[in-house]
Amino acid sequence: MMEETSRKGKGGRACVVVLGDLGRSPRMQYQALSLACQANLEVDIVAYGGSQPHSALLEHKSIHVHTMTPWPKFLQNLPWIFRPVTLLLKPLIQFLMLLWFLIVRIHSPAFFIVQNPPSVPTLIAVKWVSVLKRSAFIIDWHNFGHTLLALSLGRNNSFVAVYRWIEKHFGKMADGSFCVTKAMQHELAENWDIKATVFYDQPPGFFHVASLQEKHELFCRLHNNIIQPLGLQDCVSYVGARMLGHEHQETLLTRLVDKDIFLKQNRSAVVVSSTSWTPDEDFSILLEAAVMYDRRVAAILNEDDSISDEFIWKENYDEKQCLYPRLLFIITGKGPDRQKYEDKISKLHLKRVAFRTMWLSAEDYPLLLGSADLGVCLHTSSSGLDLPMKVVDMFGCGLPVCAVSYSCINELVKVGENGLLFSSSSELADELLMLFRGFPNECNALHSLKNSTIEMGSRRWSTEWEEHAKPLISQVIAQYQD
Repeated sequence: MMEETSRKGKGGRACVVVLGDLGRSPRMQYQALSLACQANLEVDIVAYGGSQPHSALLEHKSIHVHTMTPWPKFLQNLPWIFRPVTLLLKPLIQFLMLLWFLIVRIHSPAFFIVQNPPSVPTLIAVKWVSVLKRSAFIIDWHNFGHTLLALSLGRNNSFVAVYRWIEKHFGKMADGSFCVTKAMQHELAENWDIKATVFYDQPPGFFHVASLQEKHELFCRLHNNIIQPLGLQDCVSYVGARMLGHEHQETLLTRLVDKDIFLKQNRSAVVVSSTSWTPDEDFSILLEAAVMYDRRVAAILNEDDSISDEFIWKENYDEKQCLYPRLLFIITGKGPDRQKYEDKISKLHLKRVAFRTMWLSAEDYPLLLGSADLGVCLHTSSSGLDLPMKVVDMFGCGLPVCAVSYSCINELVKVGENGLLFSSSSELADELLMLFRGFPNECNALHSLKNSTIEMGSRRWSTEWEEHAKPLISQVIAQYQD
């Protein structure tokens, strides 16, 4: 157990370092909350701003967020000819800024916990400061930075080779390490000579199956986003137009009658996918699967191509018995490729499928997962050694997942128990057809998968942290102080 120490002294402080948007770094937010709540420490967080972190973090009196100025956006869009200069200049400026915050702006902590990636210049700066302040240096390995850089520069690029050397060299200097999978633990031990403790991502307590009340209130709040199509009118915006004037009594999923809330029998099936819109997630797979679902349903029902979209939409809305439902894909997140895929979505012509992209608050995101019918994960991992935290969150809400298959995903997704795996858009389309046949009442395959996901449950973050993170931190501090 971590010894109780004075909050004012060095031994009663910790520093969490994130060279990224804190609001989009849930694992490090949870680390800070656990250090404050479960270890009774004062916690400084040094990170970039941008997205709003969870309110529990912002409202905690023992957590102090120090926001750095991000790398200017106009410098991110310089012509390719300036790329080498940017690759050298950016980490230098970040390095100096980190030194300023870690040396001048915060009190000396007993230990630093730094997120990796990015590795450069984070590991260098934090290691130097930890020596200067005589603090322990702990790395939380989420993935490998050099493999992410290789996605844009290529594996054989000299910058990638230098980056990997720095990542390995300074990674070995850590006083302790966490990692997110057994596969990564093995890689670190065998090829990097780094002993790491596996500390799986787990959802905190606010991820749960949403109640009818929570579903109704959430979709009331999201109403304007939901009814607005990315392109031309679609099956969901048609329903939204029919609900005009009844937004508080009726949502896409629910209906309020007197004081009771009911799920609609003709509701759309909600499929959620969360993404950072980066190259390691190929969303064209999801778009192709959606097109295949739309066309295969039309073929199964022997629909004539001459039947108008509005006829089909009206038939669904009027609660006619339909073998396959409308699918609403809600894709959450921010990132560089978002506009590219929104442009592609706007050009699709689908009768039974609609897409919406949005960014949700840290409070509404768990409610969306808890209200959805299925999750889809397109994460493939640049290293093949990390696991998508979004799937952990989905499981915490009792939401089964269809996920892209890769080397270590079976550490998380158990086929037929809490999800399914796919390797192509055609396989994903097959799974959508199988799971949503007879929705909402007679989709036995989906019900079975959802019930199994809920029964399997999910360990919570606080339990995992107490069993795996806290002992390592205590051990590191004890060894460092001897």
